[in-house]
Amino acid sequence: MNLPNFLSLLRLALVPVFVGVFFQPEQNSHKWAALVYAIASVTDVMDGFIARRYHMTTRLGRILDPLADKLMAFTVLICISVTGIVPYWAVVIFFLKEAAMGIGAMTIYQKMDDVMPADILGKAATAVFFAVCITLMLFGGIPELTATFMISGALGLTIAALFNYFRKYNRYLHRKKS
Repeated sequence: MNLPNFLSLLRLALVPVFVGVFFQPEQNSHKWAALVYAIASVTDVMDGFIARRYHMTTRLGRILDPLADKLMAFTVLICISVTGIVPYWAVVIFFLKEAAMGIGAMTIYQKMDDVMPADILGKAATAVFFAVCITLMLFGGIPELTATFMISGALGLTIAALFNYFRKYNRYLHRKKS
């Protein structure tokens, strides 16, 4: 087990910690949960950097890393939706987008025996989603329309990243056939 994979496992372990902290009855629970989410995001940046910089990428890491990212993001979105910060339809859209990404990733894995790495649009979508969720947790009382607009923009960017991945996958398939 190398350090990047350990960091991905740590991020997975932080998912139930986030939920437990988020739903604590104390006044600052959402702020503490935002800190847990921030720590998880730092481990995401660190594991990717270490894996690429020190040539420690593994097949397990290529699966664990996005799994940990998506599970944490989905959990955060569900929690802020349950408390009424964002509408439930945002969870449905995120779930459908992630399901499409998961199916696409499994298909690519079967055909390429690997997964496609994140690109700049995917990384930007993740960063914006993180920033929006952190903002919504830290600054309670954001008007519902503003919160809905913010999460809609973040989801729009993640959907754009989805279409970009599908476009790259189609190019890969056409090159493979040629």
